[in-house]
Amino acid sequence: MTPIILAFLFSWLFTAIIRRYAKYYKLIAMPNHRSSHVRATPHGGGLGIVLSCFLISFWLLWFKDIPYTSFWGVIGLFLLVALVGLIDDIMNLRVTFRLFVHISVCFVLFLGLSHLPLPDIPNILIFPFIITVMIIVFAGVWWINLFNFMDGIDGLAATQAIFMLSAAAILSAKFYPEASDTTLWLWMVCLAAATGGFLVHNWAPAKIFMGDVGSTFLAFMILFFALMTLSTGWMNYQAWAILAAIFVTDATITLLRRIFTGQKFLEAHCSHAYQILARRWKSHSKVTLLAIAINLFWLFPFAYLCFAYPLQSWWWLFLAYFPLIILVYKIGAGKVQK
Repeated sequence: MTPIILAFLFSWLFTAIIRRYAKYYKLIAMPNHRSSHVRATPHGGGLGIVLSCFLISFWLLWFKDIPYTSFWGVIGLFLLVALVGLIDDIMNLRVTFRLFVHISVCFVLFLGLSHLPLPDIPNILIFPFIITVMIIVFAGVWWINLFNFMDGIDGLAATQAIFMLSAAAILSAKFYPEASDTTLWLWMVCLAAATGGFLVHNWAPAKIFMGDVGSTFLAFMILFFALMTLSTGWMNYQAWAILAAIFVTDATITLLRRIFTGQKFLEAHCSHAYQILARRWKSHSKVTLLAIAINLFWLFPFAYLCFAYPLQSWWWLFLAYFPLIILVYKIGAGKVQK
């Protein structure tokens, strides 16, 4: 319990310090036509999560016997992702450069895995190895960027990360009890706790925003834990996809609709379903609470069923996503906002 508590406290403290000195480092988010906030607010608070995770990582590496050699490498990768995100928060980097970094870290992360089982998809959809690598890297890059897109209202990205990490830890420990004795599992729980420390400052009305430094870092770390738990056999693709359903559905439907309606889809916008609801309800907390409720009472049970009845996993995946797809479409995600 000690590293979990420390992760929470470190993150809470670092975020408070960053909030106090944000203006000196040009970490102030000004409201504009595409933002969901109405006053200047410090951002880059996700750096508190990064620093907490960094310290706890060394705690775990020092005091635990770690069988995963890739742990050392992933620390360097997550620091690179966080650094690029922090620079982008301060001076707005080129999209092409950010994508190059994200592609590179996803490719290196994939190469560092000793074993990654392929999903049990029909034979007609099995691709050559190089195509499989490209698909997985593309999925990783898309996940990092869509998580960043979805970090637009108070508390949403932080609660989503806490849910995904905690749910994966619970499911792993439930169906594979030996998992809870490993450093990988404890590290995952510590990251959830660190995100909770940040959330204290980020809950509506937010005193500080996560920024790209936090959203891209969390997305990368969730990707890392997803690939590692797939590699160890604690989790499966369907369960992880279900846990990510709210973010995947909103970001993907929004992008596709903008593409098919001829909008400039590479430009920043405010047409995600969660942004529409926040304006309609005039509340960030209501939208975040709705997302929490969907995660806990709709998606988590389906993820659980992927373990209890694994032969029907693809059906659970379909049933989890289908109503969300309809809901996000009906809300108007991706429509031209007047």
